[in-house]
Amino acid sequence: MCLTTRNAIYSFEYMYRTIHMCVRKIILRIFQLFQIHQKRLIVHANTEFPTTTTSHRLPLAPLLAFAMTGFIAILTETLPAGLLPAIAQGLGVSQVMAGQLVSIYALGSLLAAIPLTVLTSGWRRKKVLLLAVGTFVVFNTITTVSTSYSLTLAARFMSGVAAGLAWGILAGYARRLVPADLQGRALAIAMVGIPIALSLGTPAGAWLGSIMGWRVSFGLMAALAVILFIWTLMVVPDLPGQQAERRLPVWNVFMMPGVRPILAVIFLWMTAHNILYTFIGPFLALSGLTERVGLILLVFGLTALVGIWITGTLVDRHLRKLVLLSLAALATVSVVLAAGMREQIVVMLAVIVWGWSFGGASTQMQTAAADAAGNHVDVVQAMVTTAWNLAIASGGVVGGVLLTHAGAASFPWALMVFIAVAFLIAYIAKTHAFRPGARNQ
Repeated sequence: MCLTTRNAIYSFEYMYRTIHMCVRKIILRIFQLFQIHQKRLIVHANTEFPTTTTSHRLPLAPLLAFAMTGFIAILTETLPAGLLPAIAQGLGVSQVMAGQLVSIYALGSLLAAIPLTVLTSGWRRKKVLLLAVGTFVVFNTITTVSTSYSLTLAARFMSGVAAGLAWGILAGYARRLVPADLQGRALAIAMVGIPIALSLGTPAGAWLGSIMGWRVSFGLMAALAVILFIWTLMVVPDLPGQQAERRLPVWNVFMMPGVRPILAVIFLWMTAHNILYTFIGPFLALSGLTERVGLILLVFGLTALVGIWITGTLVDRHLRKLVLLSLAALATVSVVLAAGMREQIVVMLAVIVWGWSFGGASTQMQTAAADAAGNHVDVVQAMVTTAWNLAIASGGVVGGVLLTHAGAASFPWALMVFIAVAFLIAYIAKTHAFRPGARNQ
């Protein structure tokens, strides 16, 4: 290895240690920051369900329960990816067949999100959340003990259904617990489980599975879901569902001003992200970083935590600016990677910016969608879930086609196209979708 490359790697490892220390401090302080005192009585922002409370703090216990729900949903989805050889051997199938355990989960989430959200829109919110968490308990347990590929496949599909139901209500549930000027912060806490699962949970689960067996990892997921079920039962306040006469058909919600541009931005943004994320291994091979994929993904996840912290701090006042800045940052990453994809230090720095820009994406998009939909937040969040899962599938398909026919070097150019269109839509859609100014104005 040449001296320049060795120095670049040493510099990157030093930056990684520095970032790790900073992020650790941020995690310790993140919930303190969100516990902002208010000088007035908190009045529930959703006029359809008016409630009041004398609390002067964000309700951290239920918000952290939502975060743990997201953590379990993401980790349940991604865990098989790091354990494919062991799962394939345990179930007596090929690794390609074992890989379908990830795809079938996404399919369950995609198919269930909108129908189940509409079906349960009149149910009390706690009942719906407990149903989703209980489903995770049952089907992660089945996955743990199953020796049949078909049964495991069915269990994974049902776990995906649970995820689709959970994603459809979490954002609206979190927002309804706080006044309008704290909804963005509440949502940031509720969504913090996503980057934690991606950056820490998935590698840890894969490591544990490699040592103790893949069934142990899924067994721990079932145990976590049991703890979450009890936690939710004890600390999450119950809220009513939506009255039948106030519900709009799904098509009417889809046609509401601002909803379609937001869904378009989600699809384009996440397609671009998943082209690179899904095939990060082949892309890193261009710069000789194949052996450091785990480290680079860890740095990506840690900087994503920084991104969600920044978003949680600013989203209630600067939602539009955050969205445009995040898209511009990813566009810059694509340009930098196109020019320097074979230089290790360039790739490493680009990953840091990429992780930061992705970290706040979920909170930003769900906040914008909820603002646009008003009282129909649960239905629009199910649409967000559907668009997100379609983008994951789209990114995999587009990335696979590009890798086969043009090579991994084509990825940054594809990112430029998708992000440029997403930025243009977000920039134009400032009347209803990505409005300037503070959200509570």
